[in-house]
Amino acid sequence: MEEQMTFWDHLDVLRGSIIKVLVAGVVMAIGVFFLKDYLFDIVLWPRDSDFPTYRLLGADPFELKLVNTELTEQFMIHMKVSLVMGLLVASPYIIYVLFRFIQPALYDNERRASYRLVGAAYGMFIVGIVVNYFLIFPLTVRFLGTYSVSSEVETLLTLSSYVDTLLLMSLVFGIVFEIPVIAWLLARFGMLKASWMSEYRRHAIVAILIAAAIITPTADIMTLIVVSLPIWLLYEISIWIVKLTNKTPQTEEEECLEESVSPSPSSSSSS
Repeated sequence: MEEQMTFWDHLDVLRGSIIKVLVAGVVMAIGVFFLKDYLFDIVLWPRDSDFPTYRLLGADPFELKLVNTELTEQFMIHMKVSLVMGLLVASPYIIYVLFRFIQPALYDNERRASYRLVGAAYGMFIVGIVVNYFLIFPLTVRFLGTYSVSSEVETLLTLSSYVDTLLLMSLVFGIVFEIPVIAWLLARFGMLKASWMSEYRRHAIVAILIAAAIITPTADIMTLIVVSLPIWLLYEISIWIVKLTNKTPQTEEEECLEESVSPSPSSSSSS
C-alpha cells in the first residue's frame, strides 16, 4: 500500500516539476538562439513578397523595409524570439511534466478524459499559430506596411513593431482557436446548447467582425473578411460539435471529468 504524501512531499514534487520546466525552456531557448539565421528567416519571411500566401493570392510585388532604432534592440529581440520559440518547441515536454504532477490526483477515467482535453486544446492552439503565420499576419503586414497617405512619406517599419505584432497575433489566434474546445466543455457541462448558438448566429457574426477589426485594424475590407472567415468557421464547427455533444450520452470518462470540476452535493450541503 502506497504511503500518502504529505504537503511538503507534494511541494518537493512541484518544485522538481517547475525546475524541469524551466530547464527545458532555457535549454531549448539557448539552442534556438544559436540558430539565428534559420530563426529569423522564418520570422521575417512574411515581409517578403515571395511568401507563399502572396504568390497564391497573386499579390503584386512589394518592398517592406525594417529598421532598427535602438542600440540594444536587435539583441533584445533576438533573445525574446528565442525564448518564445524555445518555449514553443519545449511545450510538449512541459505539458507532459505538468500533467505528471497532477496525474496522481486523478482517477483512471479522469486521466483518459484529460488526455483528450489537453491534446485537443494544444493541437488547436498550434493550428491557430500556423493559420496566423501563413494567412492572417501576412495580409496584415502587407496592408499596413505598404499603406501610405502620401507619396512623400516613406514607410520604415521598426523591427520591434514587426516582431511584437507577430507574437501578439500568434497568441491571440492560438487562443481564438480554442473556441471549439471551450464549446465542447460548456456543452458537456450542460451550459451550452446548439440551438442557442444557431439562434444567436447573427449576433455572433457581428461580434466576429468587430473582433476581426480590433485584431487587424485595417481599412481593407478583403483583409477583414479573410480574418473573419476562420473565426466564423470555428463558430460553425463549434455548433456542430455542441450538437453532437448534446445528442451523445456522457461516457464514464467525461462523467468523471465533470465530477472533478463540479462541486459535490455533500460538500455544498455541509458548508
